[in-house]
Amino acid sequence: MRFLIPLIFGVVGAAVLVGLGIWQVQRLAWKEGVLAEIEARIGADPIPLPAAPDPQTDRYTPVETTGLLQSGALRVLVSRKEIGAGYRIIAPLLAQDGRRIMVDLGFVPTDEVADEYGGKRIEVEGNLHWPREVDSYTPEADREANIWFAREVPEMAAYLETDPILIVAKRIEPPVEGVEPLPVDTSSIPNDHLGYAITWFSLAVIWVLMTGAFMWRGRQSMKGKAR
Repeated sequence: MRFLIPLIFGVVGAAVLVGLGIWQVQRLAWKEGVLAEIEARIGADPIPLPAAPDPQTDRYTPVETTGLLQSGALRVLVSRKEIGAGYRIIAPLLAQDGRRIMVDLGFVPTDEVADEYGGKRIEVEGNLHWPREVDSYTPEADREANIWFAREVPEMAAYLETDPILIVAKRIEPPVEGVEPLPVDTSSIPNDHLGYAITWFSLAVIWVLMTGAFMWRGRQSMKGKAR
């Protein structure tokens, strides 16, 4: 009877932790399905730029358009493995239908960035995107130095006087010299459910071991007193 309460406590605690682990495994399967759907959408055949794309329903939609690059491109500071610091070049584009939109042309190392990217007529294929890169730690843009720290579409559009539409380029013809396109992919979408599941299952094992150790010590103490 002395060990009943610790046993119940141990079983209930382990069951809760295992349940949380199972829930994370289920979330992992769900997230992998979502990522597969996004990847399929990203890689679909492009369509003409919609008249009024929606940030929710049209996110990742592959599109294509032609237009004239305008002056005043923004530089968004980023870093790439094995390359180092550089900028994403966000340029205004006067599209063939008369709209001013934004195009993420791609990556340029900090020491190779050009002063101007405007004045060139291009055909661009890419994906509509409204990145979610701003949090409480994101610094304000240094507009005098033309250094931005996140691709915040509404703010960039207001500054460039364009529609709040961003195409992240996959292909540009003719290519913009010195700029390497960085197409949209799912690598920036967090999927930590496997790690969480391992953590909960590990805690369940530790909980069981601690409960067993506690009860074993209790039994040994009772045996010692009996002698």
